[in-house]
Amino acid sequence: MNNVLFILILLLVVPTINAQETKKVFVTRDANGVLVFSDSPQAGAEELTLSSRANIMAATDPTLPLAKKPAAEPFKVEIVQPEEQGTVRDNTGSVYVSGKISPMFERGLMVRLLVDGKAQTEPQNNTVFILRDIERGEHKLQMELFDKNGKIIATSPVTTFYLHRASVISPN
Repeated sequence: MNNVLFILILLLVVPTINAQETKKVFVTRDANGVLVFSDSPQAGAEELTLSSRANIMAATDPTLPLAKKPAAEPFKVEIVQPEEQGTVRDNTGSVYVSGKISPMFERGLMVRLLVDGKAQTEPQNNTVFILRDIERGEHKLQMELFDKNGKIIATSPVTTFYLHRASVISPN
């Protein structure tokens, strides 16, 4: 059994040793000027010396280049509704305010609404506010965006709107 195993190993190893020997390669040009490669010498052939195996590429560095983190884009806050110089008609004095934050609103950010320069509500985690019992006339809105630490990181431009309500004196 050992002899059979030894012979099998020998048969597998001997061809690989012969394959690793240096082979000679010759190059010539045919009648059309095309290069012809051969392992047997022919008249006018030049012998090529190969320094390494042609099908093995040199190793490359597999690590990716360090990419610089893009600079954080500053947040921008704007009031979408009501529109600048817009008119809201509501006899109950209700005003729906919505805003937009770009880039995308992140977890932990808070928004506070100012009506006529005074904080109307506590900071909340969305940009939709419902105001109740607002007096008729001109009002100014502004939104403030707070980070996780409670620091103001952006404010919207002041938006002016007009609330129209039926008058107690002249309901028509």
